[in-house]
Amino acid sequence: MSSGSDEPVDCERLASERATLEREYPLAGLPRVRDVLADATGTLRARVAFARDGQGRAIATVAIEANPRWRCQRCGLPVERTLASRSVVEFVADERTEVPDGDREPFVAPGGRVRLADLAEEEFLLAAPLAPSCDEPERCARAPRPAPQSVAAAPATRRPFDGLRDLLQKTDRT
Repeated sequence: MSSGSDEPVDCERLASERATLEREYPLAGLPRVRDVLADATGTLRARVAFARDGQGRAIATVAIEANPRWRCQRCGLPVERTLASRSVVEFVADERTEVPDGDREPFVAPGGRVRLADLAEEEFLLAAPLAPSCDEPERCARAPRPAPQSVAAAPATRRPFDGLRDLLQKTDRT
């Protein structure tokens, strides 16, 4: 598996050749992935197998694997969890193009070219857990929690029109 160039590849040519490319990407080099992790150490391994469907359209099977460190949504501590995913994408010219096969994800490839890092990053984000958490609930129970605010610390409620009734009654008497 190589880290390879980050240059766009020709999807049409690779689909015709039924090529399979394998790459490794540092998680720190994938900006959208970096934002959802506790830290961006480690690598994302990707395998992209290009082909043509029955109608001759360029497609690819994208498979990824990584061992990222997520931030537990309950306790805030880092937790390592393996992520592996596989899906089939169909390369389209723009966002408006519909994919006739509902089992495929459309992937915009301007001019029939795509960056493999973009394919791998998109697959990672689609497979990422929405709210990662520890496998051990007792670990979360031991995690430091912010102290609850006391009721006395809450600011007093202001009522700007409290005296309005008295004021209106005084003006009615005059």
